[in-house]
Parts: sequence; C-alpha cells; structure tokens
Amino acid sequence: MTIIHVCMSGSDSQASENEGSSVSRRTFVKAAGASGATATLAGCIYGEEAADDAVVVGADPNMIDAVGDRVVDLIEENTEGDVSVRLQAGDEDTGDRRDTYTNLLQAEETEPDLLLMDNGWVNVFIQRGHIANLSDALDDDDLERIEDEYFESFTATARAPETNDLYGVPIFPDYPTMQYRKDYAREAGYDEDDFEEWATEPMTWQEWAELTEEIVEASDASYGLATQWDVYEGTSCCTWNEVMSSFGGAYFGGFDNLFGPVGDRPVTVDEPEFVDGLRMMRTFVAEEHGDHTDDDYPTGIAPDSILGWQEENAREAILSGEAVMQRNWPYAINLNVQEAEDPLDVEDYGAMPIPYAVDEDEANQPGTGGSTAALGGWHLTLNPHSERTEEAVDVLRATMTDDFNLGMFDLWGWIPPKPHLFDTEEAASVEPMGQYMDTLRVAGENAMPRPVTTVWPDQSELIAEEVNAAVAGEKSPEDAAADLQDGLEATEE
Repeated sequence: MTIIHVCMSGSDSQASENEGSSVSRRTFVKAAGASGATATLAGCIYGEEAADDAVVVGADPNMIDAVGDRVVDLIEENTEGDVSVRLQAGDEDTGDRRDTYTNLLQAEETEPDLLLMDNGWVNVFIQRGHIANLSDALDDDDLERIEDEYFESFTATARAPETNDLYGVPIFPDYPTMQYRKDYAREAGYDEDDFEEWATEPMTWQEWAELTEEIVEASDASYGLATQWDVYEGTSCCTWNEVMSSFGGAYFGGFDNLFGPVGDRPVTVDEPEFVDGLRMMRTFVAEEHGDHTDDDYPTGIAPDSILGWQEENAREAILSGEAVMQRNWPYAINLNVQEAEDPLDVEDYGAMPIPYAVDEDEANQPGTGGSTAALGGWHLTLNPHSERTEEAVDVLRATMTDDFNLGMFDLWGWIPPKPHLFDTEEAASVEPMGQYMDTLRVAGENAMPRPVTTVWPDQSELIAEEVNAAVAGEKSPEDAAADLQDGLEATEE
C-alpha cells in the first residue's frame, strides 16, 4: 500500500494554524486517524514509511489534504522503475507560493525537486534563470509529445519567449465557471430546460444579477454571489480580469500586448469600461445605491466579506447553502459534489459561463468583450539544484501519461492538458466532472491569460489593492482607476 508523504515547512505549519492558508494540524490528525496511519508533526508528516531518496514535489495543500494519498499512488503507478514520491504542501495563496519558491530557489535549496507553478508566474522564473530548462532534461520523444498532444496556448506559458525552450510540463489548464445551486433555482421556478440553456449560453451581468436576486428571495440562501476579491494575485489575474475584460477593458490595450514589450505598450485602466466594471462590483456589495454604484444592477448581491475571500471561502459558502452562486475553478465542482464531508447531489449543482457586459464587437480594447474566463492552470517545473534529477525527470514523464491526466481529472477535477483527452468518453464518464464538460468547453474557448512579464508581480499587487479599495467603497471607481493608471505607468517605465 502506498502511503501519502506530506511535508510542511515551518512557515506552512504556522500559516495553517494562524491563517488557515495551508493544511491544518487538526486535518492531518483526522486524516491519519481515518486511514489508520500514525501522524507526527515534527516538521514533516509522513505515513508509515518515507523513503529518504523520495522525489519531493511541491503541490497544493488542499489537494494534498483531500486526495494526496491517491495522487501519490497515481504518480508511482505511472513511473518507470522504482520511484518514491513525497508531496510537500505549498502556500495556498498563489502569490505567497511564488514568493516562497523564489526564496528557496535563490538560496539554491535542493528540495522540492519538482515545483507545481502557476502558469501566470512561470515566465518570471524562466526570465530570472530560477528553473531548469526541460528542453535539455527531457528526451526528444518527450518534447515532441508535448509539442503534438498538448494545448498549444497553455503550453506557451511554460516556454521561454525568446527561444521557445520548454521549462514546465503542463499539468492542467484551469477555466473558471459560475457555479450555482440548482436546488435553490428550482425553488424560484426554474427547471432542467433552463439549466441546459444556462450551461452553454452566457448571460449578461444584468440578466445574471436579476436572476440571482430572484433565486435568493425564493430560497433559504443568504446572498447571491460568493467570489474572490482579497488583496492577492487571484483578484488581479483572474476575478477582476474577467469582469474588466467582459466590459471590454484591458490593462495594456488589449490581448496582443499581454506579454509586453514592457515599457512599449499603453496602460489603459483609466478608461470608462474599467470604471464601469468597478462600479458594478461596488454595487454588488453595497447595501444601497449611492454615488459609486450603478442603478442598472441590484445591490446586496454579494456580502462585503468577499473583500477578504479567496477560493476556499467561496467554495465553502455555496456548499453550506449561504450562497446561490460562486465564481470558482473546476476543483470546486469536484470537491463540493464528491469529496466534501457532506457533498451536494450532482443534480443540485450546476455551472454556467461567466457573465459578460458587452459583446466582442462592442469592446473598446482588442480581444476583449463577451464571456471571459481567466486562463488558470499549473505546470510542473524542475529545481536546477535537485540532487535527484534523474528520478525527478521520471516523475515528470509519469505526469505526461494519459492515465495520470485522466486520473487527476477524476480525483481532483484537473482538466486534462491535451485536447484529445478532453473529448474522450473516459473524460465524459468521470463523475462528477464529466457532466460539466460543455460548460468547461465554453470557458476554455473564451480564456484570457494574465499579462505575464517580469514586472507583473509588482503590477499584480497594485491592481489588487486598487480594485479591492474601489469595491470596498474606500475609493471612488474613478479615483482607483486613475491611481492605478499612474502606478502601472511607473512600473512600465
């Protein structure tokens, strides 16, 4: 029997106790008791036996908590030869994990051997020379397979812009959806015909807001929308990026300027479409209409607590019945209808594309408008200081197998990174994720990458601060846009 090996750094352990941003001691003790294993908290947590030469893989703490033992099994079953794997819980917050990995790699630490990295900051690590060139580490057959079988646009975020060399094996692309409680919608008089239409036909934000308000009033829900709006990477890269793009706005003059050149592209946030998106979001959390709201939208759709929320806060809100809708990634579907302690029935859990404000032909910035889903997802990268490079490369090859990709789709809702798997009967038959493939396909067709450059980490922080302040009502949307314009122009220089 393969036992999960989970290692927590001191900072991860402290964060889990103080902030809930990593896997908690209570969770580990509970998991150990459920599996019959003995857990110890002396820096690292292992199962019955942990090989000293195990390949250490830095990964998501929520995934490790829920299905980590099965993930280890899946990797080890698909490796050639006798390779042992240990999962190490990274920070839950993507920005915090980026900072942790930056410090580890700058210090030339040998572990983790492999690091699961957000596609939004892999390019920064490439430009700084912090991760290994896989075009040198992998065989030609491996590289050809990635070239031929993987989603090209997603793989591109793991390549060096100048040389096209590969620096990460794509593990899963991520496309968010608006997930909702069908049981609550039925109480408002909606049925399966409506749900089928919602699955593939995006609504305008106004239509969506009025529908959500109606369902709240007809059900036991406390509010309509659970989403992520904390001052963190997820707001700037994703939740706000989606709203802004759906209004026809852009950070840097549209799609073609996403990846630079830095200093030679326009900053376009002090524009009406940017302000209009902020005004709508401010309206959603406001108790009543005022100077900074939009009369076209109902107030009180979302609680002001979203200003401090990340992914897990939103997921738990809809699972508990507090919210009608939540904007979240596919893992939340899988967890809420399969892995939760008290899961929802799949027949009561729906998904729809993210709403939009203007059509593509009405958008002011090129490549924007319409329903927009932030391009998320993660790549697995190699630590150049690893003392187990050969074994780590074997693990990389294991993650390139179809069995691993389909297995992770089944276990944790990670969308396969290969188009031919996306359309297979095996993917469609996965419970519960296979039932949401049509919606995920629409989201994938409307994906928007974040503007990844070496200055993005600083820009991301500025964006999150300003849009959070505007939605909180601490600044007017106009002032937030103007201040952000100045800040981004300074970073571009």
